[in-house]
Amino acid sequence: MADSELFPGTLDLLILSTLETGPAHGYSIMESIWSDSGELFRVEEGALYPALHRLEVKGWLAAEWGVSEANRRAKYYKLTKAGVKQLAKEREGWRRVVLGMKRVVEGA
Repeated sequence: MADSELFPGTLDLLILSTLETGPAHGYSIMESIWSDSGELFRVEEGALYPALHRLEVKGWLAAEWGVSEANRRAKYYKLTKAGVKQLAKEREGWRRVVLGMKRVVEGA
C-alpha cells in the first residue's frame, strides 16, 4: 500500500472530521485533508465529489452555493445533526480498528 492510499471506508471519516470545524467547499476539503494529514493523504476530485454527494444524500451533509476565496461560485458543505452523530460513530469504529491493529502489530 502506498503512503497516500486510504484504507477502505476512511474517506467518509476524513470528510466529516474536516467539516467539524465549519463549512467548506470541495477544494478546501481536499487541501485540509492533505495538510492535516502531514501531506500523507491526497484525495482526488474523482473520489471526493462522489463521496460528498453520497454523504449529502445520506443526510449527513447539507450544501449551499456560495462564493469561494478565489471569487468563484462554489458549493459549501456543512455537517448536519445526523452528520455529527455519524462522525461520532465513525470515530468510535476507527478507534476500535486502531486498537485491534495495535494489539496484533505490537503484541499489546
